[in-house]
Amino acid sequence: MKILRTYILKECIVPFLLSLVVLTCVFLLGNLIQLANLVINKGVNPSTIGHIFLLYIPVLLGYTLPIACLVSVIFTFSRLSLDNEILAIRSSGVHLARLLVPLCVVGVVISLLAVVLNERIIPYAHHEQRKLLKNLGVKNPAALLEAGLFIHAFENQILFIHRIEDNKMYNVTIYQPQPNRPTRTIIAKRGEFSAVPGKDQVKLKLMDGTSDEPNLENPENFYKLNFKNYFITLDLSKNQKEVEKKPRGMTLQELREEIDKHERLLVDTAQLRTEYYRKITWSFASLIFILLGFPAAVITHRREKSANIVIAVAFAALYYLLSLGCEALSIQNIGPAAWVMWTPNILAGIGAFILNQKCVS
Repeated sequence: MKILRTYILKECIVPFLLSLVVLTCVFLLGNLIQLANLVINKGVNPSTIGHIFLLYIPVLLGYTLPIACLVSVIFTFSRLSLDNEILAIRSSGVHLARLLVPLCVVGVVISLLAVVLNERIIPYAHHEQRKLLKNLGVKNPAALLEAGLFIHAFENQILFIHRIEDNKMYNVTIYQPQPNRPTRTIIAKRGEFSAVPGKDQVKLKLMDGTSDEPNLENPENFYKLNFKNYFITLDLSKNQKEVEKKPRGMTLQELREEIDKHERLLVDTAQLRTEYYRKITWSFASLIFILLGFPAAVITHRREKSANIVIAVAFAALYYLLSLGCEALSIQNIGPAAWVMWTPNILAGIGAFILNQKCVS
């Protein structure tokens, strides 16, 4: 039996490592294009971008590690089933339930490692990313100008730029909130921007536009200014505060302390509690995926390997969609965070138990 356990675990190692690397690389590619744009078009230091890129890896491992476990188990036992090795194991008098024991042990070990990953490493990586991106804006404010997004990084300015090519902007809208006065709106067809050397500032030159401001005495009237050229300096020097930790960037202990502090102040703690239990429940996804993958591969005896991979993707997608749905419900205080966030694991665990009972009987 020891030889058989060793053989099965060895068979799982290669597909596990391969799927882990491939999945992580695929997810990383989605961020690579945006980061490359900062280097090529914004002149950001490649070493800074490289650091941000590396910090994505532990964050993505929280998703790819459980999926890699599922894919490796399905891939391994699908091959054993197609080669009639499962039949041979049964014929030799070995009960399939005994094959689950080493898989469960491995699943528990990986889940405990995932607890450390979700509790320590991912929060650190998430917070460091936010600090680097903020410092990136301080060192190179022009890098904060991004098309298609509302930009809140600059003091008393909200920007929306439809298109950016090199240092040229097209269809620019700027909202300027003013104390005790209506918000001024500036709209320009075109513009150019440049960073001010030695200062945390961006200089904008807007062309062919208007500046509108409602009249307080008569709201139906506007102060309107048409311009050919209009110059604005965007300043970051007053916005250099220490980056506060968001719930995703906190450890379990820090979340617990924040929850206690908010409860003393009678402040809603739903979001903090949701993140607290999310870190715990997602850590045990690897064990659940292993228990789901084993019967899925064995029961579908003659199915093609590609079809089994589709099954793996469907299992993972269903679990994470259900988990994200429960997260949204928990944040809205639909029910106790502990029960709501454990629901996907409980349902998946029940499904795994039923499938394994059917498989080994």
